Amino acid sequence: MRHPTATAQAAPGPFGSRGDVLTLPLQNALKAIPVQAADRTGYQRTSFKHWIDADKDGCNTRAEILKAEAFITPEQGPNCKLSGGEWYSAYDNQYLDAPGKLDVDHRVPLAETWDSGASQWTAKEREEYANDLGDDHSVIAVSAKTNRSKVDQAPSTWMPPFEGDRTLNEQRPPAQPSAAAGARSAFQRHVPAAAARRKCGCCQVGLGPG
Repeated sequence: MRHPTATAQAAPGPFGSRGDVLTLPLQNALKAIPVQAADRTGYQRTSFKHWIDADKDGCNTRAEILKAEAFITPEQGPNCKLSGGEWYSAYDNQYLDAPGKLDVDHRVPLAETWDSGASQWTAKEREEYANDLGDDHSVIAVSAKTNRSKVDQAPSTWMPPFEGDRTLNEQRPPAQPSAAAGARSAFQRHVPAAAARRKCGCCQVGLGPG
């Protein structure tokens, strides 16, 4: 005799169900974030697929960042090859006049996101984080020299040479993948447990996988 079956679903947590968005005071949101020791076990940079061409326009994420952040627009040739243009590197307060002099950097390094829980993200979520065009502070163009001195270090061991850029590094929120990459626009963030996003004195908290 066959017995009826039911699909098991995770019970809602104290802040609701996966995917819910809540608005609450910043301090309450911060207290809701689980705290545990960092763990780099199993980390490989290839776990974060990048750079992708999310909108299929021929320009990958790196090129999209360079185009968006240039204050003198570069020329775009075949296969989105960029030339000319001018950029400002916030890490070292320098102006650069060629795409090859810049790297595109994740302010929160990929390795650090892995340490902090990205090992539990899906491959798609890691790809979205690595190619996040939804937040102007997530992935930025900086001088190659400063980015390569940073490598995958956390703020506790590396800070930008230019002091004017240090506050943002010190106050940056926990790493979180964008719900949709491909355009610099407002976006809904979601993370394996819960994360806070400051907005008008309070926070929206997205409950992601996990």
